[in-house]
Amino acid sequence: MTLYFADLIKKKRDRQELTSDEIQQFIAAYTSGTIPDYQVTAMLMAIYLNGMTNEETVALVKSMIHSGVTVDTSKIPGFKVDKHSTGGVGDKTSLILGPIVAAAGFYVPMISGRGLGHTGGTLDKLESIPGFNTQQSLERFVEITREIGTCFIGQTKEICPADKKIYALRDVTGTIESFPLICASIMSKKIAEGIDGLVLDVKFGSGAFMKTVEQAKSLATALMNIAKSYDKKIVSVISSMEQPLGRFAGNSLEVFECVEIMKNKKFTGPNGEDMYADTRELSLQLSAQMIHLSGKTASVNEAYSLAVEALESGRALQVFEKMCKVQGGRLSELPAAKKSHKVTAKTAGYLHSFNVEKIGLAGIILHAGRMKNDDVIHPTAGIEFHCKLGDQVKAGDTIFTIHGDEPELFAEAEQLLTLAHEISLQKPPAHVLINTVLN
Repeated sequence: MTLYFADLIKKKRDRQELTSDEIQQFIAAYTSGTIPDYQVTAMLMAIYLNGMTNEETVALVKSMIHSGVTVDTSKIPGFKVDKHSTGGVGDKTSLILGPIVAAAGFYVPMISGRGLGHTGGTLDKLESIPGFNTQQSLERFVEITREIGTCFIGQTKEICPADKKIYALRDVTGTIESFPLICASIMSKKIAEGIDGLVLDVKFGSGAFMKTVEQAKSLATALMNIAKSYDKKIVSVISSMEQPLGRFAGNSLEVFECVEIMKNKKFTGPNGEDMYADTRELSLQLSAQMIHLSGKTASVNEAYSLAVEALESGRALQVFEKMCKVQGGRLSELPAAKKSHKVTAKTAGYLHSFNVEKIGLAGIILHAGRMKNDDVIHPTAGIEFHCKLGDQVKAGDTIFTIHGDEPELFAEAEQLLTLAHEISLQKPPAHVLINTVLN
Protein backbone atom coordinates (compact mmCIF):
# COMPACT_ATOMS: atom_id res chain seq x y z
CA MET A 1 0.00 0.00 0.00
CA THR A 2 2.81 2.44 0.90
CA LEU A 3 4.49 1.70 -2.44
CA TYR A 4 1.22 2.39 -4.27
CA PHE A 5 0.90 5.81 -2.68
CA ALA A 6 4.55 6.51 -3.52
CA ASP A 7 3.56 5.98 -7.17
CA LEU A 8 0.78 8.56 -6.79
CA ILE A 9 3.25 11.06 -5.33
CA LYS A 10 5.57 10.49 -8.32
CA LYS A 11 2.63 10.93 -10.68
CA LYS A 12 1.78 14.34 -9.21
CA ARG A 13 5.47 15.25 -9.02
CA ASP A 14 5.69 14.62 -12.76
CA ARG A 15 2.73 16.92 -13.45
CA GLN A 16 0.30 14.14 -14.32
CA GLU A 17 -3.38 14.33 -13.39
CA LEU A 18 -4.64 12.14 -10.56
CA THR A 19 -7.97 10.38 -11.00
CA SER A 20 -10.88 10.89 -8.61
CA ASP A 21 -10.43 7.35 -7.30
CA GLU A 22 -6.72 7.90 -6.63
CA ILE A 23 -7.42 11.10 -4.70
CA GLN A 24 -10.21 9.44 -2.74
CA GLN A 25 -7.99 6.49 -1.81
CA PHE A 26 -5.13 8.76 -0.77
CA ILE A 27 -7.34 10.92 1.47
CA ALA A 28 -9.16 7.92 2.97
CA ALA A 29 -5.86 6.22 3.76
CA TYR A 30 -4.44 9.30 5.46
CA THR A 31 -7.62 9.86 7.48
CA SER A 32 -7.46 6.27 8.74
CA GLY A 33 -3.73 6.49 9.51
CA THR A 34 -2.68 4.00 6.84
CA ILE A 35 -0.04 6.27 5.33
CA PRO A 36 2.49 8.38 7.27
CA ASP A 37 2.79 12.15 7.48
CA TYR A 38 5.98 12.21 5.42
CA GLN A 39 4.24 10.77 2.35
CA VAL A 40 1.38 13.25 2.66
CA THR A 41 3.92 16.06 3.06
CA ALA A 42 5.53 14.98 -0.22
CA MET A 43 2.13 14.97 -1.95
CA LEU A 44 1.26 18.40 -0.57
CA MET A 45 4.53 19.84 -1.90
CA ALA A 46 3.94 18.23 -5.30
CA ILE A 47 0.48 19.84 -5.38
CA TYR A 48 1.93 23.17 -4.23
CA LEU A 49 4.55 23.14 -7.00
CA ASN A 50 2.45 21.71 -9.84
CA GLY A 51 -1.11 22.67 -8.99
CA MET A 52 -4.26 20.69 -9.71
CA THR A 53 -6.84 20.73 -12.47
CA ASN A 54 -10.37 21.83 -11.63
CA GLU A 55 -11.46 18.18 -11.77
CA GLU A 56 -8.73 17.17 -9.32
CA THR A 57 -9.65 19.99 -6.94
CA VAL A 58 -13.34 19.06 -7.01
CA ALA A 59 -12.37 15.44 -6.31
CA LEU A 60 -10.20 16.58 -3.40
CA VAL A 61 -13.11 18.57 -1.94
CA LYS A 62 -15.42 15.57 -2.31
CA SER A 63 -12.90 13.26 -0.64
CA MET A 64 -12.47 15.64 2.30
CA ILE A 65 -16.23 15.98 2.76
CA HIS A 66 -16.68 12.20 2.73
CA SER A 67 -13.86 11.70 5.23
CA GLY A 68 -16.41 12.70 7.86
CA VAL A 69 -20.08 13.61 8.29
CA THR A 70 -22.17 16.47 6.95
CA VAL A 71 -24.43 18.60 9.13
CA ASP A 72 -28.12 17.76 8.83
CA THR A 73 -29.76 21.18 8.69
CA SER A 74 -33.16 19.90 7.54
CA LYS A 75 -34.69 21.00 10.87
CA ILE A 76 -33.78 24.61 10.11
CA PRO A 77 -36.72 25.84 8.02
CA GLY A 78 -35.36 28.88 6.18
CA PHE A 79 -32.48 29.96 3.94
CA LYS A 80 -29.12 29.00 5.44
CA VAL A 81 -26.14 31.13 4.48
CA ASP A 82 -22.56 31.56 5.69
CA LYS A 83 -19.61 33.84 5.05
CA HIS A 84 -15.95 32.94 4.72
CA SER A 85 -13.06 35.39 4.80
CA THR A 86 -9.57 34.56 3.58
CA GLY A 87 -8.29 36.44 6.63
CA GLY A 88 -6.63 39.64 7.70
CA VAL A 89 -5.71 41.89 10.60
CA GLY A 90 -8.68 43.27 12.53
CA ASP A 91 -11.07 41.26 10.36
CA LYS A 92 -13.99 40.81 12.75
CA THR A 93 -17.03 41.08 10.48
CA SER A 94 -18.40 37.59 11.25
CA LEU A 95 -19.34 38.68 14.77
CA ILE A 96 -21.50 41.45 13.33
CA LEU A 97 -22.90 40.01 10.12
CA GLY A 98 -24.05 36.74 11.71
CA PRO A 99 -26.40 38.60 14.08
CA ILE A 100 -27.44 41.09 11.35
CA VAL A 101 -28.49 38.39 8.89
CA ALA A 102 -30.18 36.37 11.64
CA ALA A 103 -32.05 39.47 12.79
CA ALA A 104 -33.22 39.96 9.19
CA GLY A 105 -34.89 36.54 9.29
CA PHE A 106 -32.30 34.17 7.84
CA TYR A 107 -30.06 31.47 9.33
CA VAL A 108 -26.28 31.66 9.70
CA PRO A 109 -24.67 28.39 10.89
CA MET A 110 -20.97 29.21 11.23
CA ILE A 111 -18.22 26.63 11.61
CA SER A 112 -15.29 28.95 12.23
CA GLY A 113 -11.53 28.68 12.63
CA ARG A 114 -8.72 29.87 14.85
CA GLY A 115 -6.09 32.42 13.98
CA LEU A 116 -2.84 31.17 12.50
CA GLY A 117 0.06 33.31 11.34
CA HIS A 118 -0.66 37.02 11.10
CA THR A 119 -4.43 36.63 10.62
CA GLY A 120 -6.98 36.45 13.41
CA GLY A 121 -9.56 33.73 14.08
CA THR A 122 -13.25 34.04 14.92
CA LEU A 123 -13.10 31.32 17.59
CA ASP A 124 -10.26 33.10 19.42
CA LYS A 125 -12.28 36.32 19.48
CA LEU A 126 -15.39 34.63 20.86
CA GLU A 127 -13.42 32.63 23.42
CA SER A 128 -12.09 35.89 24.86
CA ILE A 129 -15.62 36.23 26.26
CA PRO A 130 -15.47 34.38 29.60
CA GLY A 131 -17.36 31.08 29.42
CA PHE A 132 -18.15 31.18 25.69
CA ASN A 133 -18.28 27.58 24.47
CA THR A 134 -17.44 27.05 20.80
CA GLN A 135 -17.26 23.25 21.19
CA GLN A 136 -20.95 22.41 20.74
CA SER A 137 -22.15 19.08 19.37
CA LEU A 138 -23.51 19.15 15.83
CA GLU A 139 -27.02 18.48 17.17
CA ARG A 140 -26.76 21.43 19.56
CA PHE A 141 -25.26 23.55 16.76
CA VAL A 142 -28.40 22.99 14.68
CA GLU A 143 -30.69 23.63 17.69
CA ILE A 144 -29.04 26.96 18.56
CA THR A 145 -29.06 28.10 14.93
CA ARG A 146 -32.76 27.26 14.63
CA GLU A 147 -33.58 29.00 17.92
CA ILE A 148 -31.51 32.18 17.60
CA GLY A 149 -30.68 32.39 13.91
CA THR A 150 -26.93 31.96 14.25
CA CYS A 151 -24.37 29.88 16.11
CA PHE A 152 -20.56 29.80 16.04
CA ILE A 153 -18.67 26.58 16.63
CA GLY A 154 -15.25 25.16 15.82
CA GLN A 155 -14.58 22.36 13.41
CA THR A 156 -15.60 19.16 15.16
CA LYS A 157 -13.80 15.83 14.83
CA GLU A 158 -16.72 14.54 12.74
CA ILE A 159 -16.52 17.26 10.05
CA CYS A 160 -13.82 16.90 7.38
CA PRO A 161 -11.25 15.18 9.62
CA ALA A 162 -8.95 14.84 6.60
CA ASP A 163 -8.84 18.63 6.27
CA LYS A 164 -7.96 19.03 9.94
CA LYS A 165 -4.99 16.67 9.60
CA ILE A 166 -3.83 18.11 6.30
CA TYR A 167 -4.13 21.72 7.47
CA ALA A 168 -1.78 21.02 10.38
CA LEU A 169 0.79 19.64 7.92
CA ARG A 170 0.38 22.55 5.50
CA ASP A 171 1.13 24.96 8.32
CA VAL A 172 4.56 23.44 9.00
CA THR A 173 5.58 22.49 5.45
CA GLY A 174 5.30 25.78 3.56
CA THR A 175 2.25 24.76 1.53
CA ILE A 176 -0.39 27.06 3.02
CA GLU A 177 -0.62 29.27 -0.10
CA SER A 178 -1.49 26.50 -2.60
CA PHE A 179 -4.70 27.42 -4.47
CA PRO A 180 -6.06 23.84 -4.72
CA LEU A 181 -5.33 23.15 -1.06
CA ILE A 182 -6.88 26.47 0.03
CA CYS A 183 -9.97 25.75 -2.07
CA ALA A 184 -10.35 22.20 -0.78
CA SER A 185 -9.91 23.26 2.85
CA ILE A 186 -12.43 26.10 2.66
CA MET A 187 -15.09 24.50 0.51
CA SER A 188 -15.10 21.06 2.11
CA LYS A 189 -16.00 22.56 5.49
CA LYS A 190 -18.52 25.00 4.07
CA ILE A 191 -20.35 22.39 2.00
CA ALA A 192 -20.34 20.00 4.97
CA GLU A 193 -22.18 22.71 6.98
CA GLY A 194 -25.36 22.07 5.04
CA ILE A 195 -25.76 25.67 3.86
CA ASP A 196 -27.72 26.93 0.83
CA GLY A 197 -25.52 29.93 0.08
CA LEU A 198 -22.08 31.32 0.78
CA VAL A 199 -20.52 34.78 0.57
CA LEU A 200 -16.74 34.90 0.21
CA ASP A 201 -14.72 37.86 1.42
CA VAL A 202 -11.51 37.35 -0.55
CA LYS A 203 -8.87 39.83 0.56
CA PHE A 204 -5.88 41.29 -1.23
CA GLY A 205 -3.00 43.51 -0.12
CA SER A 206 -0.10 43.51 2.29
CA GLY A 207 -2.14 41.85 5.06
CA ALA A 208 -3.65 39.12 2.86
CA PHE A 209 -2.44 35.79 1.53
CA MET A 210 -3.30 37.11 -1.94
CA LYS A 211 -1.15 40.20 -2.46
CA THR A 212 -2.80 41.48 -5.66
CA VAL A 213 -6.37 41.99 -6.85
CA GLU A 214 -5.71 39.58 -9.73
CA GLN A 215 -4.62 36.80 -7.35
CA ALA A 216 -7.68 37.41 -5.17
CA LYS A 217 -10.01 37.22 -8.18
CA SER A 218 -8.36 33.99 -9.34
CA LEU A 219 -8.84 32.39 -5.93
CA ALA A 220 -12.43 33.63 -5.75
CA THR A 221 -13.20 32.18 -9.18
CA ALA A 222 -11.73 28.80 -8.22
CA LEU A 223 -13.76 28.71 -4.99
CA MET A 224 -16.94 29.74 -6.78
CA ASN A 225 -16.52 27.02 -9.41
CA ILE A 226 -16.43 24.39 -6.65
CA ALA A 227 -19.51 25.81 -4.92
CA LYS A 228 -21.44 25.90 -8.18
CA SER A 229 -20.54 22.26 -8.83
CA TYR A 230 -22.47 21.52 -5.61
CA ASP A 231 -25.38 23.78 -6.66
CA LYS A 232 -24.65 26.30 -3.91
CA LYS A 233 -25.50 29.96 -4.36
CA ILE A 234 -22.30 31.97 -4.06
CA VAL A 235 -20.88 35.47 -4.48
CA SER A 236 -17.38 36.84 -3.84
CA VAL A 237 -16.52 40.27 -2.45
CA ILE A 238 -12.95 41.31 -3.26
CA SER A 239 -11.88 43.58 -0.39
CA SER A 240 -8.71 45.40 0.62
CA MET A 241 -6.34 44.42 3.40
CA GLU A 242 -3.93 47.27 2.66
CA GLN A 243 -4.74 48.61 6.11
CA PRO A 244 -6.06 46.94 9.27
CA LEU A 245 -9.83 46.77 9.48
CA GLY A 246 -11.43 48.95 12.10
CA ARG A 247 -10.03 50.30 15.35
CA PHE A 248 -8.56 47.18 16.98
CA ALA A 249 -6.73 43.92 16.30
CA GLY A 250 -6.72 41.54 19.24
CA ASN A 251 -9.40 39.26 20.56
CA SER A 252 -11.30 40.92 23.41
CA LEU A 253 -10.57 44.30 21.81
CA GLU A 254 -12.28 43.19 18.61
CA VAL A 255 -15.30 41.85 20.49
CA PHE A 256 -15.54 45.24 22.21
CA GLU A 257 -15.44 46.99 18.82
CA CYS A 258 -18.17 44.74 17.42
CA VAL A 259 -20.44 45.36 20.41
CA GLU A 260 -19.88 49.12 20.10
CA ILE A 261 -20.89 48.96 16.43
CA MET A 262 -23.99 46.91 17.26
CA LYS A 263 -24.83 49.60 19.83
CA ASN A 264 -24.59 52.13 16.95
CA LYS A 265 -21.68 53.92 18.59
CA LYS A 266 -18.84 55.73 16.85
CA PHE A 267 -15.26 56.46 17.84
CA THR A 268 -13.72 59.59 16.39
CA GLY A 269 -10.04 59.41 15.49
CA PRO A 270 -7.58 62.33 15.60
CA ASN A 271 -8.40 63.26 12.01
CA GLY A 272 -12.14 63.32 12.61
CA GLU A 273 -13.08 59.99 11.00
CA ASP A 274 -15.08 57.23 12.68
CA MET A 275 -12.54 54.47 13.37
CA TYR A 276 -15.34 51.89 13.34
CA ALA A 277 -16.64 52.96 9.91
CA ASP A 278 -14.85 50.42 7.70
CA THR A 279 -15.71 47.48 9.97
CA ARG A 280 -19.34 48.60 10.00
CA GLU A 281 -19.52 49.16 6.24
CA LEU A 282 -17.89 45.88 5.25
CA SER A 283 -20.15 44.01 7.68
CA LEU A 284 -23.21 45.62 6.11
CA GLN A 285 -22.04 44.98 2.55
CA LEU A 286 -21.36 41.31 3.27
CA SER A 287 -24.68 41.01 5.12
CA ALA A 288 -26.48 42.49 2.11
CA GLN A 289 -24.89 39.93 -0.22
CA MET A 290 -25.89 37.11 2.17
CA ILE A 291 -29.48 38.33 2.36
CA HIS A 292 -29.73 38.85 -1.41
CA LEU A 293 -28.55 35.29 -2.11
CA SER A 294 -31.79 34.09 -0.52
CA GLY A 295 -33.76 35.45 -3.48
CA LYS A 296 -36.06 37.37 -1.13
CA THR A 297 -34.87 40.83 -2.27
CA ALA A 298 -35.06 42.40 -5.73
CA SER A 299 -31.61 43.99 -5.42
CA VAL A 300 -28.51 44.13 -3.25
CA ASN A 301 -29.49 47.70 -2.36
CA GLU A 302 -32.79 46.46 -0.93
CA ALA A 303 -30.90 43.79 1.02
CA TYR A 304 -28.47 46.46 2.29
CA SER A 305 -31.42 48.47 3.62
CA LEU A 306 -32.67 45.40 5.50
CA ALA A 307 -29.19 44.91 6.97
CA VAL A 308 -28.98 48.54 8.09
CA GLU A 309 -32.41 48.30 9.73
CA ALA A 310 -31.45 45.09 11.56
CA LEU A 311 -28.31 46.80 12.88
CA GLU A 312 -29.66 50.25 13.73
CA SER A 313 -32.83 48.90 15.39
CA GLY A 314 -30.72 47.04 17.94
CA ARG A 315 -32.07 43.63 16.88
CA ALA A 316 -28.63 42.43 15.77
CA LEU A 317 -27.22 43.24 19.21
CA GLN A 318 -30.09 41.33 20.82
CA VAL A 319 -29.24 38.28 18.69
CA PHE A 320 -25.54 38.53 19.61
CA GLU A 321 -26.28 38.87 23.33
CA LYS A 322 -28.70 35.94 23.25
CA MET A 323 -26.19 33.79 21.35
CA CYS A 324 -23.47 34.60 23.88
CA LYS A 325 -25.77 33.64 26.75
CA VAL A 326 -26.91 30.37 25.15
CA GLN A 327 -23.29 29.40 24.38
CA GLY A 328 -22.23 30.17 27.96
CA GLY A 329 -20.56 33.52 27.35
CA ARG A 330 -20.59 36.27 29.98
CA LEU A 331 -20.33 39.32 27.76
CA SER A 332 -20.46 41.75 30.70
CA GLU A 333 -17.18 40.24 31.96
CA LEU A 334 -15.23 40.89 28.74
CA PRO A 335 -11.62 41.38 29.96
CA ALA A 336 -9.48 44.45 29.26
CA ALA A 337 -5.70 44.79 29.19
CA LYS A 338 -3.90 46.11 32.27
CA LYS A 339 -1.10 47.89 30.41
CA SER A 340 -0.73 50.00 27.28
CA HIS A 341 2.01 51.77 25.34
CA LYS A 342 1.84 54.37 22.56
CA VAL A 343 3.78 54.13 19.28
CA THR A 344 4.20 57.58 17.75
CA ALA A 345 5.08 59.09 14.38
CA LYS A 346 8.76 59.94 13.90
CA THR A 347 8.12 62.55 11.18
CA ALA A 348 5.31 64.75 9.87
CA GLY A 349 3.38 64.04 6.69
CA TYR A 350 0.66 61.73 5.40
CA LEU A 351 0.22 58.11 6.39
CA HIS A 352 1.16 56.64 3.02
CA SER A 353 1.13 52.86 3.56
CA PHE A 354 0.91 50.03 6.07
CA ASN A 355 2.68 46.71 6.03
CA VAL A 356 -0.30 44.93 7.51
CA GLU A 357 1.44 41.57 7.76
CA LYS A 358 4.07 43.15 10.04
CA ILE A 359 1.28 44.57 12.18
CA GLY A 360 -0.15 41.06 12.48
CA LEU A 361 3.26 39.70 13.45
CA ALA A 362 3.52 42.38 16.14
CA GLY A 363 0.25 41.00 17.47
CA ILE A 364 1.79 37.53 17.60
CA ILE A 365 4.68 38.89 19.66
CA LEU A 366 2.08 40.20 22.12
CA HIS A 367 0.37 36.76 22.11
CA ALA A 368 -2.74 38.16 20.43
CA GLY A 369 -2.18 35.54 17.70
CA ARG A 370 -0.31 32.30 17.23
CA MET A 371 2.48 31.15 14.97
CA LYS A 372 2.01 27.47 15.87
CA ASN A 373 -1.22 25.58 16.52
CA ASP A 374 -0.32 25.01 20.18
CA ASP A 375 0.62 28.63 20.98
CA VAL A 376 -1.44 30.11 23.82
CA ILE A 377 -3.55 33.20 23.04
CA HIS A 378 -3.72 36.07 25.56
CA PRO A 379 -7.27 37.39 25.08
CA THR A 380 -6.60 41.00 26.17
CA ALA A 381 -3.47 41.54 24.05
CA GLY A 382 -3.70 43.57 20.87
CA ILE A 383 -3.14 46.77 18.94
CA GLU A 384 -5.26 49.91 18.62
CA PHE A 385 -5.14 51.94 15.42
CA HIS A 386 -5.43 55.72 15.60
CA CYS A 387 -4.95 56.57 11.92
CA LYS A 388 -6.07 55.43 8.51
CA LEU A 389 -4.34 55.68 5.14
CA GLY A 390 -4.13 59.28 3.94
CA ASP A 391 -4.38 60.81 7.41
CA GLN A 392 -2.10 63.78 8.10
CA VAL A 393 0.12 63.35 11.16
CA LYS A 394 2.71 65.36 13.07
CA ALA A 395 5.85 64.03 14.69
CA GLY A 396 4.83 62.66 18.08
CA ASP A 397 1.24 61.84 17.08
CA THR A 398 0.04 58.42 18.19
CA ILE A 399 -0.20 55.90 15.34
CA PHE A 400 -0.72 52.74 17.40
CA THR A 401 -1.40 51.83 21.02
CA ILE A 402 -0.15 48.45 22.23
CA HIS A 403 -2.41 46.75 24.78
CA GLY A 404 -1.65 43.72 26.93
CA ASP A 405 -0.75 42.34 30.33
CA GLU A 406 2.93 41.69 29.56
CA PRO A 407 4.74 45.02 29.12
CA GLU A 408 8.05 43.19 28.67
CA LEU A 409 6.79 42.26 25.17
CA PHE A 410 5.97 45.82 24.12
CA ALA A 411 9.44 46.92 22.98
CA GLU A 412 9.79 44.15 20.39
CA ALA A 413 6.25 44.75 19.12
CA GLU A 414 6.97 48.48 18.87
CA GLN A 415 10.01 47.81 16.67
CA LEU A 416 7.82 45.94 14.19
CA LEU A 417 5.06 48.55 14.29
CA THR A 418 7.59 51.31 13.60
CA LEU A 419 8.62 49.41 10.46
CA ALA A 420 5.00 48.65 9.55
CA HIS A 421 3.96 52.13 8.45
CA GLU A 422 5.33 54.74 6.06
CA ILE A 423 4.82 58.49 6.33
CA SER A 424 5.24 60.55 3.16
CA LEU A 425 5.03 64.21 2.19
CA GLN A 426 2.68 63.21 -0.61
CA LYS A 427 -0.90 62.25 0.17
CA PRO A 428 -1.75 58.79 -1.22
CA PRO A 429 -4.84 58.03 -3.31
CA ALA A 430 -8.01 57.41 -1.31
CA HIS A 431 -8.24 53.89 0.05
CA VAL A 432 -11.01 51.78 -1.52
CA LEU A 433 -12.44 49.13 0.80
CA ILE A 434 -14.23 46.96 -1.77
CA ASN A 435 -12.65 46.47 -5.17
CA THR A 436 -15.36 44.44 -6.87
CA VAL A 437 -18.06 41.80 -6.45
CA LEU A 438 -18.03 38.58 -8.49
CA ASN A 439 -21.24 36.64 -9.10
